[in-house]
Amino acid sequence: MNNLILIVEDEAAIRDLLAINLAAAGYATAEAEDGLQALERAKAQKPDLILLDWMLPGLDGLGVLRRLKADSVLAAIPVLMLTAKSEENDIVLGLEMGASDYVTKPFSNKVLIARIRALLRRGEEESPEEQIRYAGLTLLPDQRRATLQEQELALTCGEFDLLRLLCAHPGHVYTRAQIVARTKGEDYPVTDRAVDVTIVSLRRKLGPFGERLETVRGVGYRMRA
Repeated sequence: MNNLILIVEDEAAIRDLLAINLAAAGYATAEAEDGLQALERAKAQKPDLILLDWMLPGLDGLGVLRRLKADSVLAAIPVLMLTAKSEENDIVLGLEMGASDYVTKPFSNKVLIARIRALLRRGEEESPEEQIRYAGLTLLPDQRRATLQEQELALTCGEFDLLRLLCAHPGHVYTRAQIVARTKGEDYPVTDRAVDVTIVSLRRKLGPFGERLETVRGVGYRMRA
């Protein structure tokens, strides 16, 4: 059965072109022209991936993303943001909100399809994976859930992936480039600052436990052995 991709784009011409290109690549598609319709379609059809435009009428792309990640059923669906915004702050914001990837307009169709395949392949490779335990922290990769002292943690996709990487190899130091490559894929367009922002957010959510997430000056990060 073909993977189902939900296209959320308010411009009909772009939406139609995306649908044609995705169908040619072997994907089934569903469409939504605004944020509220996107949430309705996502709940009804449970797509395998969502292409989400940043600028939408009414509820914008970030608003849609926020609601998707707050829904326990929809939170695990990878979201690829489509936007004309290219400033570093916007990229960081989208990733911190839980977006799995980010492509700026205009984009190459080949690049877009490659990103989609990589995200879907990553999802297939992730499960099933045994739970990871580190001190009082437990990660359930197949459910993308994390608990600390049996209390559920509200983590974005980026935070969960980074925490999983570090907890799976306590004491191992990862550079920022290695973190991006291991959690997002090779040649992913993320700055060092994006990794640093994720680390800061993780430490805040982990509270005192976050002291175990150590900075190795001039190198990168590790989880204390």
